[in-house]
Amino acid sequence: PFLRSPGADCSGPLDRTIPNWTSRVTPLSHGSRILHHMNTRSLLAATVLTAVLAAPVAAASPSPSLPVASPAPSASASPSPVPVQSALDPFASLAWTAIPALDGPSAREDHTLVVDPDGAAAWLFGGRDGARVLGDLWRLDLATDTWTRMDPPGDGPSKRFGHAAAWIPGVGMVVFGGQAGSDFFDDLWAFDPATGAWARLPDEGRRPEARYGTCAAVGPDGGLWISHGFTASGRFADTRAWNPATGRWAVETPRTGDVPVERCLHDCLWSPDGRFLLYGGQTTGVASLGDRWALDPATRSWSRLSGPDAGPRRLYAAAADGPQAWVFGGLDERDRPRDDLWRWDLVSGGWEPVTVASGSDVPSPRSGATLIVDPARGRLLLFGGTGERGASADLWQLGSATAEP
Repeated sequence: PFLRSPGADCSGPLDRTIPNWTSRVTPLSHGSRILHHMNTRSLLAATVLTAVLAAPVAAASPSPSLPVASPAPSASASPSPVPVQSALDPFASLAWTAIPALDGPSAREDHTLVVDPDGAAAWLFGGRDGARVLGDLWRLDLATDTWTRMDPPGDGPSKRFGHAAAWIPGVGMVVFGGQAGSDFFDDLWAFDPATGAWARLPDEGRRPEARYGTCAAVGPDGGLWISHGFTASGRFADTRAWNPATGRWAVETPRTGDVPVERCLHDCLWSPDGRFLLYGGQTTGVASLGDRWALDPATRSWSRLSGPDAGPRRLYAAAADGPQAWVFGGLDERDRPRDDLWRWDLVSGGWEPVTVASGSDVPSPRSGATLIVDPARGRLLLFGGTGERGASADLWQLGSATAEP
């Protein structure tokens, strides 16, 4: 089957088999770490990604469509800046803590994990463990750190990995694209906890081609923005936005000027000043990229950003946290899994390697994990991914070293 291998991805034609990559990856040492001091503080909201950071310098069988949300501004309109809030502040010692996971999801990578608007739960969908593609849905109660498997009635998205997901208020957890075997998807689904069911979303207009390894983030305009990705027939460099008020896609790719090279396995987020940021990934002949770009919707133009960064990587875990963003792990340009954590200050533009308190455990080097922000409890949560021992199902918390786990 056409299944993505960690070392091939979109740098060339898809492999028809899954090699034993665990025999060739070498975990990085934890290395020297720079201790930061951070205070935790509870906040109302955080933007969550399934994949990251940038600095200033065919489809399943249809089911009944979900009514579109209303009212909402056009997804192609110039967004307004997002609120500047964060769950973690840079002034108390941080520590990783492993959270026991009883009766939770099986080991996996290339899944998605999204926090709902009230911050009560995170929702996990899909992924894969080697050649086994998954399509299960789980709810993580963030107050108790307990998992519940959901069994929605009726139709839903088929099993997949490498899809994108984000939460759109009034719609639910929206899932786009992905891959399973030789199939690539372009369908758009939403899970609404209020109804406990999936619904196929209307997706008229300039619908994106089927793909996996794209990135997605909800813009200040309320639309779902995606950029780039890969399929068996080629790679993409386009940017599109889905409007929940109309159920239509629009092309946001600039017609002139520079555009980030075709790629996949990257991530994207919105900056506090309303720019769509893209970092890293993989392209033809380059295992991991380290470039960063910003799309200004007002001028509809990309600009390449300069300055210090976290280096080339793909399949990293990332989460936006108000005026800052966090990135953990991934694969570097030599296909080595990483275990480093970085903080990106989206206001000052500075990157910092983040370390933990002396004696704190650290998640093993991995790629394909997910990272979310839990603002009510002032912490980050990391789940799953794959490393030298294969896929994992562990759950880790990063928070104040003085706080109770």
